[in-house]
Amino acid sequence: MKPADQKIYLASKSPRRRELLRQVGIDFELLMLREAQGRGPEVSEAVLPGEAPLDYVKRVTLEKAEVAEKAMLWRRLPVRPVLSADTTVSIDGDILGKPATPAEAFEMLSRLAGRTHQVMTSVVLRLKDEDTWQATNISSVSFAPLSAQEIRNYCALTEPYDKAGGYGIQGYAAAFITEINGSYSSIMGLPLYETSQLLLQAGLRTPRHD
Repeated sequence: MKPADQKIYLASKSPRRRELLRQVGIDFELLMLREAQGRGPEVSEAVLPGEAPLDYVKRVTLEKAEVAEKAMLWRRLPVRPVLSADTTVSIDGDILGKPATPAEAFEMLSRLAGRTHQVMTSVVLRLKDEDTWQATNISSVSFAPLSAQEIRNYCALTEPYDKAGGYGIQGYAAAFITEINGSYSSIMGLPLYETSQLLLQAGLRTPRHD
């Protein structure tokens, strides 16, 4: 079934994902998974015992899409495809989430300094009563060696605290990066090529294919 209109729901609070969708001309409306202040997250981002980073990011992204679709139906919103995404940073097989404190951010960035890590972003598109499509991009990012003072200076900013791995490639941390192997947009939070392909599979046009 081809959607009646070309708009999708974006189930994400990330301003970076909004920016990326606008960059390629995708028409979307925000679908927040929780509306009331003080409520806990609708999707737990806790890592399951023994769960590999790739399995983790795929599972969380799929759960976000499923919860968002239920929210769309419960709120009786116009039925449209739902897009969700999740990004995780991995080094030595460990998952680095979003640091909550300067100490956590310092520890994460100390591990990344002078080394190469992986950034995995998974994308899911769900179309009610039809199909679920999913794609995952894995990119590698290499950091220059960083002094403890450089890391402390960065941790004093607001930038590290809403981003997996404790840094944003589109911000000040770009000065730390010596090499990227993969998709810049995926490292930022949404792999645009893969996202475009999912939209096409769902029968949605993209500016590239009009």
